Amino acid sequence: MTSSMTRTGISAADPGRGPDASTWFVPGRIEVLGKHTDYAGGRSLLAAVDLGHTVAATVREDRILRVTSSLSADEVVLDLDALPEEDAGDGHWGGYVRAVAQRLDANFPGLLRGADVTVTSTLPAAAGMSSSSALIVGVALVLIDLSGIGEDPRFLRAVPDRERLAEYLGTVENGQSFGELAGHRGVGTFGGSEDHTGMLCGEKDALVQFSFCPVRRERVVPFPAGHVFVIAVSGVEARKTGPALTAYNRVSLAASELVQRWNLEKARMDRTLAEAVATAPVSGEAIAALVAGEEYLPGRLAQFLAESERLVPAAAIALEDGDLVEFGDLVDESQRAAEDGLGNQVPETIALQRGARELGAVAASAFGAGFGGSVWALVPEDRADAFAADWERTYLEQFPQHRGAASVLRTRPGRAAHRIDPIRQEG
Repeated sequence: MTSSMTRTGISAADPGRGPDASTWFVPGRIEVLGKHTDYAGGRSLLAAVDLGHTVAATVREDRILRVTSSLSADEVVLDLDALPEEDAGDGHWGGYVRAVAQRLDANFPGLLRGADVTVTSTLPAAAGMSSSSALIVGVALVLIDLSGIGEDPRFLRAVPDRERLAEYLGTVENGQSFGELAGHRGVGTFGGSEDHTGMLCGEKDALVQFSFCPVRRERVVPFPAGHVFVIAVSGVEARKTGPALTAYNRVSLAASELVQRWNLEKARMDRTLAEAVATAPVSGEAIAALVAGEEYLPGRLAQFLAESERLVPAAAIALEDGDLVEFGDLVDESQRAAEDGLGNQVPETIALQRGARELGAVAASAFGAGFGGSVWALVPEDRADAFAADWERTYLEQFPQHRGAASVLRTRPGRAAHRIDPIRQEG
């Protein structure tokens, strides 16, 4: 069987008939900065990490998709000839698998092959490191591989490189259309493609700065030598489904509302908040005037302007210059903006961020969707173990109810998603 390789790294022989087995490693990601900026066209500073999902698939003779995960005792079984019509956003991890199958089947009808898929993971679930998006990316990659979708002309036109692949898989999750590839349900979240971009476009031992809508790489920043990330998992699950969906979507819908107000006032058709802000040097002030005195919208706008326009690029420059004091101060400002402007922090993540700085972390911030999840801290590697023990101890003294659910781990920027098939190893 001959094969070709696209710039996405997805290879296959013919549309509808790919290899009989495929395995990918998909990392989690740390959003160093860029809280709720991606779907608004803003900037983020990201790292893929050395923890993630290993997704292995083998073809079946029938059209059944069977998925098991080391993170759950449940298994997901779907008949690809009779995919359910209900929404995928039901709170169960199988909803993410179902969203992938529904979207690929809708965009590339008749190509999906049945498969047995196993997911083994070193990522904590619902901890803000995007285990759910990593599941979407991993399941999509192996199904695209096995079904030869990577060689379909429609796929090649829409997804010529990894940046576009990240955008497309973001729309698989949020249900939006992507070029000629029509949207289909998703999981009910109005998010963007930051997570998918970090996973697919991250670089080992570096942070990457991207802007979004469309995805554009802006700079690669070397990770500070002699340092590591210590991640504290709060024990408060950072879910984007079920009861947490309304709170999560309020943040993203507010960005859309700001654009709608601006377009109505100025008779424009800007697609994102970043596009509206870029109209003129005073556009941000003009948008602020439109919503002055209203609930939530002014703070949401102020947070976006600070995070995307100033803090992300300034923090990247500080790291490039080796100015870790300035970097820490900028990250502190981002954290306060999330607390005051986004309103997506909980007492546990606030306490973890403050505690990390008091214990001497170079910088620390909550990250991810918010409403729970994790906090990262940048610390010297030779102090990491002692710092982690002290951080966990002081946190559990404040929040003993999370003993058993909270945890602390170490990680570094790692490789982007890559194939680990023994026959066709991706370089």
